[in-house]
Amino acid sequence: PQTNGKVERFNRTLLDEWAYLRPYTTNQERTEALTDFLHTYNHHRCHTALGGHPPITRVNNPAGQYT
Repeated sequence: PQTNGKVERFNRTLLDEWAYLRPYTTNQERTEALTDFLHTYNHHRCHTALGGHPPITRVNNPAGQYT
């Protein structure tokens, strides 16, 4: 049950901060905006559940940084 709440919250965030943020004229425009949103969400947007840090700080081995 706890996981469902997290998924529901993420879906709400997608709706509020990406899908309905503004009207898109093409699907390509919407897809490009999703790419930008996901980068901001994962790398720059602070999350209270992570102590104010973005999700990327919890990734142990990000793509392209194999050590």
